[in-house]
Amino acid sequence: MTAPAPTRMLPALPGPEPVPTLASLGPPRLLAGLDEMPRMDRVAHLARHGSLPQLTSQELVALAEDIDLRGRGGAGFPFARKVSAVLDGMQRADGKGAIVVNGSEGEPSCLKDTAMLLHAPHLVIDGALLAADSLGAQEVAIGVTRTDVLHSVQRAIDERGPVRPTLRVTLLTERFVTGEGSAMTNGLGGGPGLPSGRKIRSSERGLNGVPTLLSNTETYAQLAVAARLGALGYRTAGLPTEPGTLLLTVAGSRVVEVPYGVPLNRVLALCGMDAGQGVLIGGYHGTFISPVDALTATLSRDDLKIYNAVLGAGAVLPLPYDTCPAGETVRVAKWMGAESAGQCGPCVLGLPALADQLDLAVRGGGDAALDAVQARMRAVEKRGACSHPDGTARFVASALAAFPEEFERHARGFGCGRPVTGALPVTGHLPLLPSVTSAAAPSAPAAPPQERLLVDWTLCRGHGLCADVVPGIVKLGPDGYPEKASMVLPARMRRRAQLAVRRCPALALRVQGGN
Repeated sequence: MTAPAPTRMLPALPGPEPVPTLASLGPPRLLAGLDEMPRMDRVAHLARHGSLPQLTSQELVALAEDIDLRGRGGAGFPFARKVSAVLDGMQRADGKGAIVVNGSEGEPSCLKDTAMLLHAPHLVIDGALLAADSLGAQEVAIGVTRTDVLHSVQRAIDERGPVRPTLRVTLLTERFVTGEGSAMTNGLGGGPGLPSGRKIRSSERGLNGVPTLLSNTETYAQLAVAARLGALGYRTAGLPTEPGTLLLTVAGSRVVEVPYGVPLNRVLALCGMDAGQGVLIGGYHGTFISPVDALTATLSRDDLKIYNAVLGAGAVLPLPYDTCPAGETVRVAKWMGAESAGQCGPCVLGLPALADQLDLAVRGGGDAALDAVQARMRAVEKRGACSHPDGTARFVASALAAFPEEFERHARGFGCGRPVTGALPVTGHLPLLPSVTSAAAPSAPAAPPQERLLVDWTLCRGHGLCADVVPGIVKLGPDGYPEKASMVLPARMRRRAQLAVRRCPALALRVQGGN
């Protein structure tokens, strides 16, 4: 690993909203030049980084594969596979395509993309235009949720003058789910910025119904750097298996550029912190790791697997000794419940109920209240129109596992005597296993496809009539909504299921599969 460069703390830009300070641990790539000025305009950007090369679509895919470029917005999906999927989609769509830059950060613990768009917007735009030129896309759309970011990006677009393809930035509603892929494309297309609840890839149907390459701000900035350095130059930082650098938001206020494989405790020390009571990795859909593990953990995908953690959107949140872990968890859970898109029962009712039950337990509700929290988590898992219910339940489960004694003491009325300082920041309002067959047994003829009764969570309003019509098939959870979104439908129940479909006031049921 390359020896770390001196720390660079940069002045914050003026503005009504909090702006992160920036630092670099290791060879600066994305933050290069920002030690000399708070924002790089077009002239300063070109002087520091030089002109942008042009790549064919095949060269773009090869570059992304050679550096193993992954999406930096949460899921870490291989960028080369995204590009290939969009190319296939554009072939079927008569060459129509679009590029979307996801610049929304609805989680208060994440500020790295905001930092990029405030301090180095041209690097992000470079990456998006490079991808658009390579694919032959007709439009580049950038979605943001802060007015200061909107002004910074629009200023950068104006500094470039007329460009092809069309380049625009749009201010979207600031909420946690705005960054979900379908919510982003819906909002940029002029519709409600809400998840669609349907498993449709943006590479097939995204912005305005055309195949769309959708990735987050940092991903496009990394692409712009890699295109200039080449694969070999890009690989001079990081690990052989995980090359390059990444941006982290530490404690919800500082953005750090580090090479992959850097020790977590070095990152915390750079920011004048330690692991405290534990460190939340990956933000509010993430995982807590213990102070002992934080001493040896390195920031790489492979190493974090040991702790069942992922970098996600790059949030690193140490929990100081002077705050109450149980109270912090309740505070975040309530905020996550309030951030519902309002589309499905597991979000609208399930998450607030989970937060309320957790609050009751922490206020001395006893062991029975903690058991009820577990039941509430199970009630929302794998039932949402998007991943928000699952991620929130995972956060609560991780906190319970990381601080079991804290929650037990609170539940039994003893507490810890510490205040809730807001170390975890909030803003605004609060597959089936294949069957195994003996090799000696004769193979049976393939069974016909099994029909299923499906629930569309974006439409379901919890009327509960379906459970009355097909009680053996549909079971309601504690929130009054069906427990499952997909239920096996025996042939003998088909007529009853069709009756339930017709009687559903919200038209949220349908029968699928079979012959």
